[in-house]
Amino acid sequence: MQDLYDVAIIGGGPAGLRCAKCAAGEGLSVILFEENEKVGEPVHCGECLSKLCEEKYSLNLPLETISQKVKGIRVVFPSGKETFLDEPGYVLEKNRFEAHLAEQAEKEGAEILLGEKVEGVTRGDVWLVQTNKEKYTCRILIDASGSQAFLSSFLKLGARYETVIGMQYEMKEVTTQGYVDFYLDVQAFPHGYFWVIPKGGNRANVGMVTNEKSRAKVLLDEYVKKMGLEGKKVNKTFGGLIPASGPLPKTYGAGFMLIGDAAGFTSPLFEGGTHLSIASGGHAARVAAKAVQYGERGEEFFSNYEKLWKADFPKYEVIMKGKKALYNLTNAELNAFGNALPKRLAEMGALDKMAAGMRMAMKAPQLFSKDIFSVARSLGYSRAESYGW
Repeated sequence: MQDLYDVAIIGGGPAGLRCAKCAAGEGLSVILFEENEKVGEPVHCGECLSKLCEEKYSLNLPLETISQKVKGIRVVFPSGKETFLDEPGYVLEKNRFEAHLAEQAEKEGAEILLGEKVEGVTRGDVWLVQTNKEKYTCRILIDASGSQAFLSSFLKLGARYETVIGMQYEMKEVTTQGYVDFYLDVQAFPHGYFWVIPKGGNRANVGMVTNEKSRAKVLLDEYVKKMGLEGKKVNKTFGGLIPASGPLPKTYGAGFMLIGDAAGFTSPLFEGGTHLSIASGGHAARVAAKAVQYGERGEEFFSNYEKLWKADFPKYEVIMKGKKALYNLTNAELNAFGNALPKRLAEMGALDKMAAGMRMAMKAPQLFSKDIFSVARSLGYSRAESYGW
């Protein structure tokens, strides 16, 4: 332990751990505070990661972190019509994955303190960080605290993002086809969807997301019954709040940055966040390294972080427009939209898009008044290359 750290990070999820690795790799002294006694627990998410993300960031996943390799994403409409997005990826054992990220960070020299919850911060010439155990000082503070967005609340930065609740069961003896399955059904899940995510050992994460937080378990159990999965053995129940309205208006300030879920970085349509967390952690580390190199502490310099992620990440306003249009559709309109799509979205070229538009014009012209092309664009942004997973 030292008197003054270059960087202190609040939170030991994928965003914080990746940031710790990259910042330490830049030669900075880094300390990370994780309030839980073990990295990676409890698990909050569906545990999916695209192969593109793994390769792009050289994550070098050990075999024990991979629960199941998957062929891509399958979207199932209320009628049962299926459309596939074929791009390989993994379902992780998320606790082991995050332990792997922690090991990478520590190899670069980052210090990770477990069971240390940040309770307050004071900004002066340097930051004073008060945990439940000790006081620390640092030049730059990075918030990777997840949906609680500690700094945003503590520093009263203004508007917060909207959240939805994700809840799921890890179930045994669930048959899957090797895809991450998303079921769209606006009657069953207002502003949400149902999923079946295959895992090794004939297991699956069976869950849903909705904005009706108080009814989440009721809605999940009803759809589990509808899917014929009632009575399957449940190994565990897990989930949590997920940012669902795009990034916060303020993701940086004088001497600080917000990354991952703390900044609101999730893919708004299907709420995938790990890819964006890893990317934002790297962006913040690069800005922190330059700030330390040049002795910068001012807000104007840290605006470079926002410039980096805005240039890199998908256009959130486009996705949010499509998401709003999606949840304004009825199930009948969802089915009409699904029927116009080809079975394989990855093979959809310009002519296929024209053909899909013509099918909708002939069979469901009312969809054009429902901004259906915004829905289609949002689905396109769910691909791995757009940080969808």
